[in-house]
Amino acid sequence: MNLQRAFGLPLILAFGVTLSGQQSGDLQQTTNGLAALIYTGPSMKTLRELTDGVGGRLTGSPAHQRAADWVASKFRSFGITSVRLEAFTIPNGWQRGSARGEILGPTPRALHVESLGWTPSTPPGGIRGDVVLIADLDMAKLKAQSDQIKGKIVMLDTPKIFAEGYVKALPKLHAAYQIFKDVGALGVIFPDRELNNVLNAHDSSWGAKVSVLPMAQVGMEDTRLIRRLLEPGPVSVQIEVENKVSGPTQVNNVIAELRGSERPDEWILIGAHLDSWDFGTGAQDNGTGSIMVMEVARTLAALGKPPRRSIRFALWGGEEQGLLGSYAYTQAHLAELDKCVAVLNTDNGAGHPKGWKVEGRKDLRDAMQPISDSLLKDFSGDDLSMDVSYDTDHGPFMLQGIPALDLKVDMAHYGEIHHKSSDTFDKVDPVDFKAGAAIVAVTAYAIAQNPNPIAPHIDHAAVGAIIKKAGLDELLTEIGQWKP
Repeated sequence: MNLQRAFGLPLILAFGVTLSGQQSGDLQQTTNGLAALIYTGPSMKTLRELTDGVGGRLTGSPAHQRAADWVASKFRSFGITSVRLEAFTIPNGWQRGSARGEILGPTPRALHVESLGWTPSTPPGGIRGDVVLIADLDMAKLKAQSDQIKGKIVMLDTPKIFAEGYVKALPKLHAAYQIFKDVGALGVIFPDRELNNVLNAHDSSWGAKVSVLPMAQVGMEDTRLIRRLLEPGPVSVQIEVENKVSGPTQVNNVIAELRGSERPDEWILIGAHLDSWDFGTGAQDNGTGSIMVMEVARTLAALGKPPRRSIRFALWGGEEQGLLGSYAYTQAHLAELDKCVAVLNTDNGAGHPKGWKVEGRKDLRDAMQPISDSLLKDFSGDDLSMDVSYDTDHGPFMLQGIPALDLKVDMAHYGEIHHKSSDTFDKVDPVDFKAGAAIVAVTAYAIAQNPNPIAPHIDHAAVGAIIKKAGLDELLTEIGQWKP
């Protein structure tokens, strides 16, 4: 590795810092030393242990529990004594089984097919019926088409359904599933969006709830063929999926804490989700984010003196099913969230780092500017974006009015591996990966050391204005994580 390219600083800085002998006020020297420990540290080895050793970590699965135990052991090996597993319960556990599909007529052909997550098995032998293409999810129109849907397999016209955007379409889609069942549909085909019939793992709903019908994702080229065959007449298909569905299932978040040296009751939280989908081994979604959190814990634990404020490290479960672990944590810790100074989240892969998303808060962007200008520029991490999202675990904390930062990286190639069997260790660039971890460590330390909180908590009305402007209010209300 070329440390000058990776670090953007003279090599003497990377190796010439003795952390234990520093004055606590020498912020630049300490943050340089933290970054040096990350760049020369074992992050790639640790990532390989997680991805190749544990593999995919579906929420509620034995693999996820093995990963949680492994993380807790790692935290303790860093010398952190406050490490615990905090349990929350998801409505249903689910594990993928076999899947098979074929066009029966007019042109017999095998289909590239997998089950959507958290959908039930088909009856033995599968479901067999003609395909009906549905493009409009208006409830009245769907009920009016009940005769055309009964006894059929619904195939969703996803380009039209999602033309108005995923966030706006999702509540309508959730409501439509129950209508499909009520009028007698046999199941649902969800076309995938990738070339070459590559499949992306995802689920049918939000919240680890089992869907009301069997649902299968089918490759893009296969579904385009079905659409062409539908033009002259009926198309008959057979779909068979077999999954294991359990009832309420306990899942563990992993929480570690370094107590602050001067203000231990005030705390920063650094988090990432540990769970992944099961097609690949969850390397960039979100093994890299998880290891970044662990590397920051390792380096901060190596300081001779902890930062002024406490720092909590959180590896969440249930993110892929709707931010379930982080949301459960906010609800379980409501009484102490007023002491949470900031949340730093990393879950966008290990692309070249750019800086932080400040989730629509100008006051937070202005407060972060000095840190970005003085400490993050050398890592090309000084961009501060006002983009607002609710697609990862900063979200539940943002809803509580807490200053929330989400690591921003170059995601130009992220879609090539996201939720696919190709999300594996060999796709991770170690230089960009370590640079992202360094940005998290430097930012966290600077915020923890600052005599004043980085920015105030904002009230419910101010949060509501941000999420409404971003078009998120209806979805968050529908999934039960926001009350206007």
